[in-house]
Amino acid sequence: MPMFEKILIANRGEIALRIQRACREMGIRTVVVHSTADTDAKYVKLADESVCIGPPQSKDSYLNIPAIISAAEVTDAEAIHPGYGFLSENADFAERVEKSGFVFIGPRPESIRLMGDKVSAKQAMIAAGVPCVPGSEGALPEEPREIVKMARSIGYPVIIKAAGGGGGRGMRVVHTEAALVNAVNMTRQEAQAAFGNPAVYMEKFLENPRHIEIQILADQHRNAVWLGERDCSMQRRHQKIIEEAPAPGIPRKLIERIGDRCAEACRKIAYRGAGTFEFLFENNEFYFIEMNTRVQVEHPVTEMVTGIDIVQQQIRVAAGEKLALRQRDIPTRGAAIECRINAEDPYKFTPSPGRITAWHTPGGPGVRVDSHAYAGYFVPPNYDSMIGKLICYGDTREQALARMRIALSEMVVEGILTNIPLHRELMMDEKFIIGGTSIHYLEKRLAARQLNQA
Repeated sequence: MPMFEKILIANRGEIALRIQRACREMGIRTVVVHSTADTDAKYVKLADESVCIGPPQSKDSYLNIPAIISAAEVTDAEAIHPGYGFLSENADFAERVEKSGFVFIGPRPESIRLMGDKVSAKQAMIAAGVPCVPGSEGALPEEPREIVKMARSIGYPVIIKAAGGGGGRGMRVVHTEAALVNAVNMTRQEAQAAFGNPAVYMEKFLENPRHIEIQILADQHRNAVWLGERDCSMQRRHQKIIEEAPAPGIPRKLIERIGDRCAEACRKIAYRGAGTFEFLFENNEFYFIEMNTRVQVEHPVTEMVTGIDIVQQQIRVAAGEKLALRQRDIPTRGAAIECRINAEDPYKFTPSPGRITAWHTPGGPGVRVDSHAYAGYFVPPNYDSMIGKLICYGDTREQALARMRIALSEMVVEGILTNIPLHRELMMDEKFIIGGTSIHYLEKRLAARQLNQA
C-alpha cells in the first residue's frame, strides 16, 4: 500500500502542529479542521488546507464527527489522524471513519473497545501474562455482602473505579468497611452520568506507587516493539505535570521484563499503531492499570532518548507498512524531561485564558519546545489549558535537569498566568532531583505549601 498523499488532522493546539510537522517531513499534505476560536492559530496558517467546522465549543467542532468526515470528503483526504484527544480513543469514531472509506490512523475499533473498558482490558492483560493490581476479576456484583467479602480479601484501602472511565475521573478511595457500599453506589452513579456505563470494579489502593509507562509500536503483521519507559509520577488529581525518560532508579532487568510482556500482549490482541501501557510501580513490582490506545502528550521524552519519531511510525503503520524496527536495534541514550506549560494559576490551577502579550521560548543544545502559542495569540477558554511543552535532553539526568532549569529561566510568557513558577520550584526540589517520587508527592507538597502560607 502506497504512502498517503493527504491526511486530515482532527485535533487542535500543539497536537495538530506536531502531526503536521511529521507529515510535512514525509511529504504528506495536511488538512486541518478548526473551530472559529482557532482561526488565527499557527497550525491553521501552516496547513495546506484548512476547514472551519464550527463554533468554539468542542461538541460543535472538534468532537463533531459528521463535520470532520464531511471535511475529509470535500478535501479528498485519504486518512484521518485523531491526534491524542478524546476522538483518538473513541471506537465509534474509528468505525465511522473506516466505514466512510478513510483510514483511521490508530488502532482497530475492537482494540479501542477492549482497552477502553477497564474490566476487559484487565482480563486481556491477565491472559497475556501482564501483572495487574490485585482486585475484582470483573465488574462488581450488586449484592453488598459480596462486595464486602471481596474488599476483605483484597485488603483495605481499596479504590473503586468506573469501567468506562479515564482522565482521572470516576474513582474513589475507600479506607474502611463502613464507607464501602455507599462509595460503590456513588461511583456507579458518577460512572453512569460521565461515561454512560455504571459498571465499576475494585482494586487494591497502593499507598506510595510511582506511575510508569511503557511506549509500544505495533503493525498489522503482528510485529511489536517497546520503546523504553517514562516516569509520569509528578501529577495532581491524576493530571501529569512533569514526565521523564528513563525512570530513575528502576533496574533495567525489571524494565526489560515488563517491556517484553507488553510487546507480547500487543501481538496476542493483534494491536495496531502506537499505544501506552500504564503501570503503578511499588516495591519493585509493576501493576497494570490501563492501556491508552493512542500517542500521548508525553511521547517526546521517549523520542528524545530513542531517536524514533513515534508519530511518523504511527502513520507508516496505518499505511500498511511493516515495522522496520527490531527490539535489539532500539537504542536508549541519555535522559529527557518534559514540563507541561499550562495557562493556569501555578498553585491554584485555575485556568487563565487571554491574550499572550510577550512570548519568548528558550533554546540551546538538547532543548525542544512543542507549542502552537506566540506573542499576540489568544488562549481560548473553551479547551484544555495546555499551551506547550518544554522538553530537555542530556547525556545524563543531571545534564537534562540543568538544561531544564536554564530553559525555564529563559522562558517568558506575559499577559496570562502560567505554571512556569511551579516548574522552576520543582526543578530545585531535593526529592525530585534524587528521583523516584510517588504519584502523591506533588499533592502533598502543595498541601504543605498551603499550610505554611495560612
